[in-house]
Amino acid sequence: MRTVIFILQKEFRQVFRDKLMLPIIFIVPVVQLLILSYTATFEIKNTRIVIVDLDHSQRSRELVFHFESSSFFKIVSRQQNYQLASEWLKNGDADQVIVIGADFEKAIEANQSAKILLVTDAINGSAASLMNAYAQQVIQGFNKNILTEKMPFTTNKGTLSAEPLFWYNPKLNYVTYMVPGILVLLVTIIGFFLSGMNIVKEKEMGTIEQINVTPIKKWQFITGKLLPFWLIALFELVFGLGIAKLVFDIPFLGSFPLLMGVAAVYLLVILAMGLLVSTLSDTMQQSMFISWFFLVIFILMSGLFTPIESMPAWAQWFNKINPIAYFITINRMIMLKGSDFFDFSELFYALSGYAVVMLLLAVNRYKKVKA
Repeated sequence: MRTVIFILQKEFRQVFRDKLMLPIIFIVPVVQLLILSYTATFEIKNTRIVIVDLDHSQRSRELVFHFESSSFFKIVSRQQNYQLASEWLKNGDADQVIVIGADFEKAIEANQSAKILLVTDAINGSAASLMNAYAQQVIQGFNKNILTEKMPFTTNKGTLSAEPLFWYNPKLNYVTYMVPGILVLLVTIIGFFLSGMNIVKEKEMGTIEQINVTPIKKWQFITGKLLPFWLIALFELVFGLGIAKLVFDIPFLGSFPLLMGVAAVYLLVILAMGLLVSTLSDTMQQSMFISWFFLVIFILMSGLFTPIESMPAWAQWFNKINPIAYFITINRMIMLKGSDFFDFSELFYALSGYAVVMLLLAVNRYKKVKA
């Protein structure tokens, strides 16, 4: 045990001796959490629209006012014809063009169908569908007001009424959904890269030769190499949870010890993967490239930004070997739903098995390490 303690002292001294390492560990994750939480969102706000009012009537002005009153839209221009308005779409200066027909008010007063042309920049398909849905809601609200004006004595008897109730995220705040996932991303990057550069750094410095000839046992060396970064990553998670509560007011409904227990197992997977990459690499540059290759794939397919259920079947099968997807799901369940262990026990057991496999691979590969 004394040998492990000596190795731990050496590792911590190396970490805190590096002046560049401390900002990377403690400052960069905070900046990333603050920036990503505000910018990584699929919410559509301030959609830029161009109005083409060919009717210039009281009704058309009322419809335009409905769009002006909506927090989702911002009128950037009013044009006389569709050709001029379409140039705004081509140049990327607008997201939607709304054309109000010349007989708009006349059709409404005659109880006929009034024509509205809604043109949307659909390069981003998901954003376009949301913008179109928001515009349709504004138009439906305008139409409801007209029906109320023309038939003020009608009642809603005999009609269906649905009252929405949103659990776990009542305000539908996208930050509430993103922050738990970003916390997982931060501890993953810290753990993976620090462990991934560990042994390969010894190779570049030439100290791996001295370590290989010492009577240090293999388990002592692996423990001493992984434990410091395991503790640092756990501290990062606790620190990030504090920021999430203080800055974003993210609820924490579950058990804190339960989350830390799951995180401890998850970090064994990540650290073992980083250690395996370190044994496969001869230089820190190689380690960085290999680490980024796997991390980018795992992060994009983890369900951080898009639900896994919406992915193709092959992608959902791939996520069975994606540890980030496991922990993001568990972290959201604990923080936002207050789930207990039995709610995600299968995911935890899979993560535990993953940790055992990766640790065995990393230890086995270390046998083959040569200076």
